[in-house]
Amino acid sequence: MNIDLVFSEFPILESDNIILTKIEDIHLEELYGIYSDDHVFEYCGIIPKSNKATVKNMISHFERDFNKQSRIKWGIFHKSEPQKLVGIMEAFDFNQRVNMVTIGYFLARTQWGRGIATEAVSLAIFFLFNLVRVNRIQAEVMLQNDSSKKVLLKNDFVHEGTLRQASVWSGKGIVDLEIYGLLSEDYKQ
Repeated sequence: MNIDLVFSEFPILESDNIILTKIEDIHLEELYGIYSDDHVFEYCGIIPKSNKATVKNMISHFERDFNKQSRIKWGIFHKSEPQKLVGIMEAFDFNQRVNMVTIGYFLARTQWGRGIATEAVSLAIFFLFNLVRVNRIQAEVMLQNDSSKKVLLKNDFVHEGTLRQASVWSGKGIVDLEIYGLLSEDYKQ
């Protein structure tokens, strides 16, 4: 795993329709719109935020986590509106001993069902396998989150099983999680 490639300079990823890039203070309104929506985090281990100042602080936390080389949070932007944040794509838990990383993603509710999450995951996979050279990418999904499962399956992830009562998620308590994984040897570009 080339961890320096991830964290030496913030990576900007582009496809035909979207750009994954750094979230900055100018994106506060859209970020707050995402983080304050209960529906967005219904199946996530994140508690929605009702205070805009809290969300503003989160932007500096994104930078801190990046500098600590523990997590990267990309903003998802349409190429047609490159200043409007529509979602978040993240990579975290970089396990260099196993050469593995975990991903997560969420979108503003107005963007659901448009293929944006599928495209963002595809961009992250390409970057993590081809440039960073990880061997395994995984995602944890609550059993009820059918939309997220579809995003992963469209990107060739394999449902590997269910971890029963395996994790404590904020606002959810102890939850069962389905694990989806993709290995570099199975990756089809």
